Amino acid sequence: MNVPVWIWLATVAGLIVLLAIDLVVVDRKPHEVTVGEAARWVTFYIACAVLFGIGIWIFSGGTFAGEYFAGYITEYSLSVDNLFIFLVIMSAFSVPVIHQHKVLLVGIVLALVLRGIFIAVGAAAISQFSWVFYVFGAFLVYTAVKLSKSNLGKEGEEDYEENRVTKWARKLFPVTDEYHDGKTFTRINGKRFATPMFIVMIAIGSADLMFAVDSIPAIFGLTKEPFLVFAANAFALMGLRQLYFLLGGLLRRLVYLSIGLAVILGFIGVKMILEALHTNALPFINGGQPLNVPTVGIELSLSVIIGVLVITAVASLLKTRKDGRRETVATGGAPAPHGTPTTLGAPADPEANPAADEPREPAERRQ
Repeated sequence: MNVPVWIWLATVAGLIVLLAIDLVVVDRKPHEVTVGEAARWVTFYIACAVLFGIGIWIFSGGTFAGEYFAGYITEYSLSVDNLFIFLVIMSAFSVPVIHQHKVLLVGIVLALVLRGIFIAVGAAAISQFSWVFYVFGAFLVYTAVKLSKSNLGKEGEEDYEENRVTKWARKLFPVTDEYHDGKTFTRINGKRFATPMFIVMIAIGSADLMFAVDSIPAIFGLTKEPFLVFAANAFALMGLRQLYFLLGGLLRRLVYLSIGLAVILGFIGVKMILEALHTNALPFINGGQPLNVPTVGIELSLSVIIGVLVITAVASLLKTRKDGRRETVATGGAPAPHGTPTTLGAPADPEANPAADEPREPAERRQ
């Protein structure tokens, strides 16, 4: 796929325009994002992604369009994994609801820039070293096994522990104990302080970067074209924060999501290893000669990915509905709610933490 420089520049410029529109319309005034508003934005971003794929189909053919759509759907589904972490971080830092969309935007923009760097490095490595596909494939299979054993989104798996980047930021800047509207930095008695808003943005951005370690190898298993990898990642991330508000409490109902994502990652990992064997050049494998092994086409890949996601979603909703009915019968009343979009990241009961409203002196450093 020969992509001229001007196409790259036009694509990046278009993404910047989308971000600018988002900033002007959504972030013009801090507010609580409603489900209706989130639904409209998610529809808009999905429509943009689909139109982009149709453009690829028209100008570059169905094969590349299929690779783009397979990559986009995979990245979008893996991004739901990110949303659980976002939910945990927002709750841990008690981010005010009206500022959550700003936190997500900054974190996602940072992740998009860093993923672009990851993609460039990955593409260069693949073009120079044939053994990279073996490494990527084995890593995805390992990640799939690990993910299948996790309890993604379930109670008891939601404790947040700050990573090294976040702890380093706390050591670098003194942090206030309270939010100061949407400010990331403020001055108190002439001294400059970071606010919890700044720390949350660092936490969101660094957490999403960790997910790139899984998602970038996964999409390279579906297409080797850096342009398609970048575009699929960009469109998946662009609508991520609206998806956060749209799904709301539904996140906790996707009880089989980790299994579904594990199947997808494992499938792509095996696909990469088969392709590496089919074009093998490593001297210690079959004397450096390719092996006559079957390979997986993009049509089958796209079918498997969509099929697994549909089965996962339906099975999850049926399971939680069945559990809800059992709970209703057992308690003689309504089942406990799984959470609502309006309370994401905010304390469920203000009375449960009366000290939260009491003024406190800013801490020089929070250990």
